[in-house]
Amino acid sequence: MLFLLLLGLTTALRLWLLRRQISAVRVHRDTVPDAFRETISPEAHRKAADYTIARARLARWSLLADTALILLWTVGGGLQLLIDLVDGFPLSPLTRGVVLILLFGLISALLEAPFSLYRTFVIEQRFGFNRMTWRMLLADTVKGLLVTLVLATPLLYLLLWLLDTAGDVWWLYAWAAFFLFSLFVGWAWPTLIAPLFNRFTPLDDAELKAAIEKLLQRAGFHSSGIFVMDGSKRSSHGNAYFTGLGRNKRIVFFDTLLDGLTRDEILAVLAHELGHFKHRHILKGIALSAVTSLIGFALLAWLLPQPAFYHALGVATPSPAAGLILFSIVVPLVTFYIDPLFAWLSRHHEFEADRYAAAQTSADALISALVKLYRDNASTLTPDRLYSLFNDSHPPAAIRIAALKKARHDAGDAIDAEPATQ
Repeated sequence: MLFLLLLGLTTALRLWLLRRQISAVRVHRDTVPDAFRETISPEAHRKAADYTIARARLARWSLLADTALILLWTVGGGLQLLIDLVDGFPLSPLTRGVVLILLFGLISALLEAPFSLYRTFVIEQRFGFNRMTWRMLLADTVKGLLVTLVLATPLLYLLLWLLDTAGDVWWLYAWAAFFLFSLFVGWAWPTLIAPLFNRFTPLDDAELKAAIEKLLQRAGFHSSGIFVMDGSKRSSHGNAYFTGLGRNKRIVFFDTLLDGLTRDEILAVLAHELGHFKHRHILKGIALSAVTSLIGFALLAWLLPQPAFYHALGVATPSPAAGLILFSIVVPLVTFYIDPLFAWLSRHHEFEADRYAAAQTSADALISALVKLYRDNASTLTPDRLYSLFNDSHPPAAIRIAALKKARHDAGDAIDAEPATQ
């Protein structure tokens, strides 16, 4: 009853937040906010509103389907049916546990695929963003499954083996293994995994590259290269990011972003990303992930030995693998209520990175770049406050631009206040 109550309350709250988001965006659909009237056309603003509403409506149906799927897996007996199927395989108990988890993940992904396909080939297509083809989708899916198998299989074997052999402190060893695995994936992603899906070519604009290297030197940032990713082959959305750990760090620009921004705007966007590095946001994120995953493994160690945990969720034959699956189902229902805390922390980091970019390059250039990205990506300028509180890792557009204008104003006051020198 506690599980059903939690599932019902969480689903209802998410639906309510989506309803608020749709209502807020629809109400302001025909009125561009004052701060953007000179830079965002009414047509672009209406397009962003319609795009946001379409995605939110799909999210409602996806949420309802996810809730139904959770019920089918748990109290509906779906997971127990899968357990009975896998128990018939002539495999060792350890291998059956790994196969159970992988099959659960595969079936869940297949059941959720229609919503992803609709998002890509209907909504993104309707608003002019999609460039994905069915052939490309099939290739990405196959490669994604192979990468998942190669990475997840040994990790699952290790976790289940530790759970069976390491005694009462298995969860500490399992947490350490999981954390080291996460660091390895972060290190390997830019050079071993990401190139399987996209082509990365060194930046060939000599003038821009020289300006970027000068900015990197000033920030004390060392990377293994500046690369352009062929993001345009899948979508017209633009972005830029840092990836990798240690000496394996890369700076990556989407080709769509380079095509849409001036050199000063590109440098301002890069300076924002450097702000994350300068303020150690990546290290703080790793530390936070380590703490939260440690708490998660401790909670898992408390739940796994309790038969009531399995029986209440429709599993008659408890096992470590079944416990991991049930834990993965239940935990998001709990952590949803602390999402605003993590979203607030992320937005705080974005403000810090913006201020760093404004100091290193130009607040006006970053404002101009952000406005272009809002416009070209059809990002709503009028999100609902409570919806944003739970879901947005970046500050709302109006608040973010206002903060940058204040930073520009404060910088001007500081310069005016400096005493004249002979």
